[in-house]
Amino acid sequence: MAGLICTLLSACLLGCTSQDITAESGQDVILTCRAPNNNIQTVEWSRADLGDEYVFLYRDEVFVSENQHLSFTNRVDLQDRQRKDGDVSLILKNVTINDTGTYKCVLMNGTNDPICIIYLSVVDPPGQTGGHTEGDCVVLIACLLVSGVLVVAAVAGFVIYRNHKKAKEVLTKLLNSSKYLSPLIIKQSPAAVPTSQCYQ
Repeated sequence: MAGLICTLLSACLLGCTSQDITAESGQDVILTCRAPNNNIQTVEWSRADLGDEYVFLYRDEVFVSENQHLSFTNRVDLQDRQRKDGDVSLILKNVTINDTGTYKCVLMNGTNDPICIIYLSVVDPPGQTGGHTEGDCVVLIACLLVSGVLVVAAVAGFVIYRNHKKAKEVLTKLLNSSKYLSPLIIKQSPAAVPTSQCYQ
């Protein structure tokens, strides 16, 4: 942190501008910067935490994509490629929380001193926290619905099983009870069967 403060102070003593910008996630942001003259051959926008990779490099009227950090591919451009009146402002499209950081604009003119240092802070839009989106809500609702259906199916299965078990117990009691079986059993006394028929 102390290194960043020293960089900001020393760079700004040499004539750069410094500003803080806060933007909401999803917005396009312009990092405003103006060069002291129109004799601009190379403009480099960088961010300290990217190491050797840069945000945007414009050299000899051409955008240079070699060594650009992947997260900025197709998301950055100069506001005015003609650089009229020294305008080297950078447009950063569809910002995310990951774009938060300190951006530095350097004109490669021999001294390579920064002319602008901008701290960009990207926040969630109001009413949206933690990076949640509408898609997250849809997934949550779907999960709750599936969970509800599974609970209802489990309860219904338990009730059917219990009723089946109870019906089986009642039927078993009925079959084992002599009170209900006696009308079905025909009792014959041994005298009713002729003996002569049994031994033939």
